[in-house]
Amino acid sequence: MRILEVKGVSKTFSGTGAAQSTLALQATDLSVEENDFITILGPSGCGKSTLLRMVAGLDTPTTGNITLDGKTVTAPGADRGMVFQSYTLFPWLTVLENVCFGLREKGLPLTEQLAIAHPFIAKVGLKGFESHFPKQLSGGMQQRTALARALANNPRMLLMDEPFGALDHQTRELMQELLQGIWEAERKTVLFVTHDIDEAIFMGNRVVVMSARPGSIKCDLPVAIAHPRHYSVKTTPLFMALKAQLTEEIRVEVQRAAGVMAEAE
Repeated sequence: MRILEVKGVSKTFSGTGAAQSTLALQATDLSVEENDFITILGPSGCGKSTLLRMVAGLDTPTTGNITLDGKTVTAPGADRGMVFQSYTLFPWLTVLENVCFGLREKGLPLTEQLAIAHPFIAKVGLKGFESHFPKQLSGGMQQRTALARALANNPRMLLMDEPFGALDHQTRELMQELLQGIWEAERKTVLFVTHDIDEAIFMGNRVVVMSARPGSIKCDLPVAIAHPRHYSVKTTPLFMALKAQLTEEIRVEVQRAAGVMAEAE
């Protein structure tokens, strides 16, 4: 079942003063099926985060239309859970209070909030840390809290903008495996922006590659690696072949972007 449609969506940012406006994203089409896990990959400045923010309702398309379950996206909503690279936790709230925040805003009684929040806290490996404040947590633990908060609201889609980009390599790999396990259990539909090719392949059922700015979808590759996934898949011929293909696709776009910048100078 198709739940998200992006049709002819572009984004131009207006300049200030003498600065010219910037076309960040060309007219773009993207269809997302229910339970898809789509990773969006591309060079810096290609518009991948801009596209995600428009799906989230945080930015407005210059042209085109975005629909979720047939309804036009015009603003943020509880049907889309957003997880950013920065942890965006409320520093004055505990882990449990952060996870319950959206549930409280919905007006759920406390007993129901707790019944929903505690299992998600356990799923992200934070049982026993419910009373800790964000400053008492490592970066990985803060991002686990942000993930639990997003999942507790039971969104139709999970939107993730380089959520593990600020983490060290070992923690990042652990978070990738954790999210894969949660996705396999919950089967949420996920749009996941990353600049890391290994992460894009390991996490996604589809890898969408974007061109250099002004961005557009260059290719959309299926990842035919079975679930559940373990890090050993990174040494398989299929994984290595996909990595080689995606590396070349991105290299061409980075070179093109560098050429455009050189000409502009």
